[in-house]
Amino acid sequence: MTEESLQERFLGVVLNNPVNRAILERMPDLGVEDTWLVAGCLFGTVWNALSDRPLTENIRDYDIFYYHPDTSYEAEDAVIRRGAALFSDLGVEVEIRNQARVPLWYEARFGVPYPPISESRTGIDRFVVAGTCCGISQAGEVHAPFGFEDMFAGLLRYNPMNPTPHQFEFKCGSYRERWPWLKVVEEETTAHTA
Repeated sequence: MTEESLQERFLGVVLNNPVNRAILERMPDLGVEDTWLVAGCLFGTVWNALSDRPLTENIRDYDIFYYHPDTSYEAEDAVIRRGAALFSDLGVEVEIRNQARVPLWYEARFGVPYPPISESRTGIDRFVVAGTCCGISQAGEVHAPFGFEDMFAGLLRYNPMNPTPHQFEFKCGSYRERWPWLKVVEEETTAHTA
């Protein structure tokens, strides 16, 4: 399949998850720019479809990235509180994070610095597993810097743009607990973490 047809397939699957669809419809009401639905709620929906399981199964939370230069806790908290009200009826955990704030807390949590960024896409580009780097903007734009082949093939490959290679094994273990058919691409991992 071409990358364009894989993207169409990706959109078709993730929008069949009613929670994804509802969040995307409501995201403009958060009142922030550069807003994206990202990560596990998207690739997890695809892996559920490929596993013939309910599309919402094993999705721990629904992540929203946005970017705003105001890195104060108070500004982010106001957006998080708006989101809590906006999505409260969905019965899922929605985690909202200002990507401009990530460099402020990342090193304390993961042990390595996180280079500053100037847009949400850069945060998507840095997920640990390359095939999980994906997002859909509130305008419907799809961003997947490594494409969709690994996602649909169930291949877990280390992303060299990620600053925490030590998290790769943990992430792969978490994904394989929920979707045991996924395959870790070991040679890529060792090449980037050595």
